[in-house]
Amino acid sequence: MHVTALEWAITVVVILGLFVFDFFAHVRTPHEPSFRESGFWSGVYIGLALLFGGVVAWRWGSTYAGEYYAGFVTEKALSVDNLFVFLIIMSTFAVPRIYQQKVLLIGIVLALAMRGAFIAVGAAAISAFSWVFYLFGLFLVYTAVKLLRESGHEVEVEEKRDSRIVALAKRVLPTTDEYDGDKLVTRIDGRRAVTPLLLALLAIGFTDLLFALDSIPAIYGLTEQPYLVFTANAFALMGLRQLYFLIGGLLDRLVYLSYGLAAILAFIGVKLVLHALHENTLPFVNGGEHVAVPEISTPVSLGVILGILVVATVASLLRTRVRADR
Repeated sequence: MHVTALEWAITVVVILGLFVFDFFAHVRTPHEPSFRESGFWSGVYIGLALLFGGVVAWRWGSTYAGEYYAGFVTEKALSVDNLFVFLIIMSTFAVPRIYQQKVLLIGIVLALAMRGAFIAVGAAAISAFSWVFYLFGLFLVYTAVKLLRESGHEVEVEEKRDSRIVALAKRVLPTTDEYDGDKLVTRIDGRRAVTPLLLALLAIGFTDLLFALDSIPAIYGLTEQPYLVFTANAFALMGLRQLYFLIGGLLDRLVYLSYGLAAILAFIGVKLVLHALHENTLPFVNGGEHVAVPEISTPVSLGVILGILVVATVASLLRTRVRADR
């Protein structure tokens, strides 16, 4: 897959333009989005993501389009898990609903910037060392096990992490417990002080960094093309702010989402290890020769990922419905 410098530049400019538009059209004036507004713009951004897959198919072929769609679905699913953590952070810092949009959008832009750096590092590592796939695969399996262990204790884990971030920030920065509109920094007795809004943003930024460590190896298990990795991440993050307000009340009903995500990460981890064995060059594995193992195709990967998400979602809704009926 050959992507010219001009195509990269146009893509980055368009994506940044969409975020700038989102800020001036919806976030600049503090307000709580209505259900209708959130639903409409969530649909717009998902439509743009699906349309871009058609552009990939037209420009580079259906194989790469399939890799893009598999990556987008995986990243979108992981982003929904992000929303649950964002909800905990907003609650912990008691961020007023009308100011939450600003924190979310800045956090999402930071997430895209950090993921861009991880994508570049990952691409360089893969290009230089094929055995990196072993590390990616084992890391994803480890992450899946960790996710299972934390399932049902997400609130406690996140609150403990947030308290550490706040303690560190207060140790090095002058802070205040009072909000000053949607300002990140205010003045108290003539001195600058950090507001809780900035502390919430720091918590979200740190959380985004941790999520990037999981999501980038996961999508590299579906495609080795940095352009597809970047665009799938960008389109998955777009509309995340609107999705937060659209399904925020439903997140507590997705009780099996973490199990589904753990299964997806474990599946991609195994896929990466199989790929690493197929491309093996390590001298202590099969004498440095390739290992004849089956590889999982992109259509199969996409089918498995979608299947797991459907089962986890339906099972969650049925489970919470039974609880509500009792």
